[in-house]
Amino acid sequence: MGREARIHDYAIIGDGRSTALVSRRGALDWLCWPRFDCASLFGAVLDEERGGTWRVGPPGPARVERAYLEDTNVLCTRFHVEGGTLEVVDLMPMRDEPVGHVVAEHQVLRCVSCERGEVEVEVLYDPRPEYGRVKRPRLEDGGRLGWRLEHERLLVTLRADVDLRPRPEGGLYARFRLRAGERRHFSLTATDDAPAVLPPLGDFTREYVERTTRAWRKWLGRCQYDGPYQREVRRSALVLKTLTFGPSGAVVAAPTTSLPEVLGGSANWDYRYCWVRDSALTARALFGLGYEDEAEAFVTWLLRASWLTQPRMKTFYDVYGRVREKERELPWLRGHAGSRPVRVGNLAASQLQLDSYGEVIDAVAHLARRGGHLDREELKMLRRFGEYVTEVWDQPDEGIWEPRTGRRRHTFSRLMCWAALDRLLELHQLRTLPGIPVERFVEHRERLRLEIETRGWNQRLRSYVKELDGDEVEADLLLMAWYGFENARSWRMQGTHALIEERLGVGDELLYRGESSPERGEGAFGICCFWRAEFLARGGGPFEKAEEVFHRVLRHANDVGLFGEELEPETGEARGNFPQAFTHVGLISAALALEEARRHRQPVWRPRRWEEART
Repeated sequence: MGREARIHDYAIIGDGRSTALVSRRGALDWLCWPRFDCASLFGAVLDEERGGTWRVGPPGPARVERAYLEDTNVLCTRFHVEGGTLEVVDLMPMRDEPVGHVVAEHQVLRCVSCERGEVEVEVLYDPRPEYGRVKRPRLEDGGRLGWRLEHERLLVTLRADVDLRPRPEGGLYARFRLRAGERRHFSLTATDDAPAVLPPLGDFTREYVERTTRAWRKWLGRCQYDGPYQREVRRSALVLKTLTFGPSGAVVAAPTTSLPEVLGGSANWDYRYCWVRDSALTARALFGLGYEDEAEAFVTWLLRASWLTQPRMKTFYDVYGRVREKERELPWLRGHAGSRPVRVGNLAASQLQLDSYGEVIDAVAHLARRGGHLDREELKMLRRFGEYVTEVWDQPDEGIWEPRTGRRRHTFSRLMCWAALDRLLELHQLRTLPGIPVERFVEHRERLRLEIETRGWNQRLRSYVKELDGDEVEADLLLMAWYGFENARSWRMQGTHALIEERLGVGDELLYRGESSPERGEGAFGICCFWRAEFLARGGGPFEKAEEVFHRVLRHANDVGLFGEELEPETGEARGNFPQAFTHVGLISAALALEEARRHRQPVWRPRRWEEART
């Protein structure tokens, strides 16, 4: 089947319920139906031989160009070969506009056309349900009704206007030639609890493409960002929308599992859930772009998800707000680039992350500031969260990055407990949250500040540190200014930023998330790189440097503007699950901060000597 695709080689398509990854070779190598966290139907991104793939393209070498149709998640890939040019358009149809016929519950469309000359086309359809555990699923020829695959409760149907034939080793195959102006269409549909709908091909397929294009452009037309980074911000907004589960409003961290942080390593995790950690930054990004409805739906989902587990808040929930604490390995899969094990589920669900309280309550505060409504039970739950924080904030926890090495007393966790109480007191002042124990919350907020400023500060290093009484730094300490604990211009934050750049910096723009990252072989952490730019934009350094750092980080996106969780420092290639919502949230947040700073430009910033700053 050829060279294994890199993580960096993939583009995403989606419909707000599930997504697919398509490589530069025209191979659809990842698709989970009917939801993000269901078992894969195609999983070649995790095992090229056993995972399953659906490839459409020329059989030999080609020069490849690809891009999304402007302001959409409709992917267009062009293959230039000696005899001509082939175009493949991939999409998951949107259902936002009324049509005159029934729409499939889940569908992938692939439209193939010859733009120039004459081109040979090869099609390989090789589904492998249950993460490739089913090696040769039974494909039934239904004639005009297409090829059917039934697995458990899922019925998958492939229809095409070309002749597909079974292969001895499994799957279907076709090879044909197209001349300039000719096109062919492929429709893959799935249903699990409703009658199967088989949309017609031909002109109807082109109608789906046009309708989906209009739907994406209509949604993106609501974006209020008007700064100089329109292309990058709008693409990031489209990524967030694609990773939002429409029926509930939950935003999953990534659409994939077990794409490695270290090639050939074992740091391979399942990210197809909604991380509470990401909530405050995600809510701010959505509000900042003008997507009030999506932000409110997300915050409401957060409150509903944490309702059943209160006052304990879980690390993450699935798209319906359920807790998934089991993790299992899939030993039959080789893993991407031999990175094993492949995991499904995530044991981080059982960890204690005290920072979660601050992130959720900060997101709620954003909603309240914009006039959002909270019902009586939600207000009671917020009070319980605050009371719980006063009881547990001095305990050790696993922290924001979820290491599996035990609990520590993390400075960032203390910061977010401080933020939780601070925002609850703000809500009380706004008369949104009556009846809280104000004196108790004020007392614990001040105790937290004192502990952070004494034990979370290393006087010898003149920097805040990762753990109380410690001497290491982490990139998340830059968020102390973001959450309002310190001003970015303060002498303490200047010292912290300087030490972070010294110890965690990679080149002029990249940051590791912690000091042990290079030792573990990790790449630079995507969102941390954008935190660096945003810290500078918020007053932590010269505006010109903030913009330069931001611009340099943007250059590490792949050819269609997508970022993974991490960046390989030497090549800039993506590592980890892909695309990563958290990284794109960081891009949006930094762009908004830069635009705010541009509109309120301060005199050129010049660092002062420590002694002058402290007076």
